[in-house]
Amino acid sequence: MDLSIFLIQCLNAIQYGLLLFLVASGLTLIFGIMGVINLAHGSFYMMGAYMAYALAPIVASTFGGGFFATLLVGVVLAVILGYVLEWAFFSFLYEREHLQQVLMTYGLILVFEELRSLLVGDEVHGVEVPAFLAGTLPLGTMMTYPVYRLFISGVCLALALGMYFVFTRTRLGMTIRAGSTNREMVQSLGIDIKFLYRVVFAAGMAIAVLAGMVAAPVSSVYPGMGDTVLIICFVVVVIGGIGSIRGALLAAMLIGLVDTFGKVLLPQAAGVLVYVLMALILLWRPNGLFAAA
Repeated sequence: MDLSIFLIQCLNAIQYGLLLFLVASGLTLIFGIMGVINLAHGSFYMMGAYMAYALAPIVASTFGGGFFATLLVGVVLAVILGYVLEWAFFSFLYEREHLQQVLMTYGLILVFEELRSLLVGDEVHGVEVPAFLAGTLPLGTMMTYPVYRLFISGVCLALALGMYFVFTRTRLGMTIRAGSTNREMVQSLGIDIKFLYRVVFAAGMAIAVLAGMVAAPVSSVYPGMGDTVLIICFVVVVIGGIGSIRGALLAAMLIGLVDTFGKVLLPQAAGVLVYVLMALILLWRPNGLFAAA
């Protein structure tokens, strides 16, 4: 393999892994901290992609804003919707069995798909890369690499560092970690655990929506696009350990490397390599790489 091609594949693997982490981190927050199996999380990613497609002209005509204004509006809408969804649906699931959680969140998938069909149709759409990020960087004498893919990696890294800081260095992070361990004790200390959970859920949904928005220009926007993402995100959560942000990051990077180089070196077996990786890791560490004690 030529050095420039190898470098491009490494950059692609990093970009895919970081984007996967961005989606999976929201899922592991909701799953690990709130104890809810949220099958609708992939729909949040799809929602973000469709927001990138539908909101851009509205934001441009109404506020005169561009790409970053569209991202901001999308994230704000996601936070509001996430808060309402937790209050209306998910707040009733904490003491229920996982089967009831699966059934309710699967129902939300059907609702979101129908709403998507009614609002924007069933066609495949494309989202343009912002003009100021549309360039390429030379890699060697013959190859170039898109600036926008580096931008995606930068956004994901910034959010990963932000989440690490919040969860390890702030009072809010300490409270969230305590609530995931013993919610009754946290309530007895006078902390509103219901409000805390709504904040966590809204943040998890906003992260997934943001991931869909930044990924839209490098992928098509199409019906059902959240289903594949949901499956691979659960693989990330299982490999990394339920509730572990650093585990999700490491697992996402491993999957990015295996998937990207697998498609180049073993294209016939590329579809199963990720699941082989999961099986091998679970044989070694059945609770994931960084499972909570």
